[in-house]
Amino acid sequence: MAKPGITVNIPGFGTREIRTIVTDYTGTHSCGGKMTDSVKIILRKLADLVDIHVLTSDTFGTVRKELAGIPVVIHILEGSSHDHQKAVYVSVRGANTIAAFGNGNNDRLMLKNVREAGGLAVAVDNGEGCAVDAILNADLFIHGSENALMLLLDTNRLKATLRF
Repeated sequence: MAKPGITVNIPGFGTREIRTIVTDYTGTHSCGGKMTDSVKIILRKLADLVDIHVLTSDTFGTVRKELAGIPVVIHILEGSSHDHQKAVYVSVRGANTIAAFGNGNNDRLMLKNVREAGGLAVAVDNGEGCAVDAILNADLFIHGSENALMLLLDTNRLKATLRF
């Protein structure tokens, strides 16, 4: 059975029909490699609505442990050019139906592709900072993983920020 997705109509900004979350992990939803329990709860709720894909370099080596029991697809990036790998990942999955979350320079092209395709691109600082290029390629910047993910559960938050 298909998941219901998340639809939000933002006055002056347009309608976003989110079917998939594609997100970075380190620094975006974790700090020092650890996630809070509240973020795990929100991810479980979102997984009932949309598919969730985690693309990460897994700097601290904790992603599998921290996301254990949460229905997400984990893709650990290898080699170099992680920014290009993430950009291609969203492009082949329909960037216009993706909500992308990231904080690093290696998230900038993913965020840009999603934003330009008409998806939702969110730059997040979860305590480890947010690269300026990530911010410049996003639709919005928000502090904290919990706040960022809640944008999709309480879409009035998106309307309040992105409406014209």
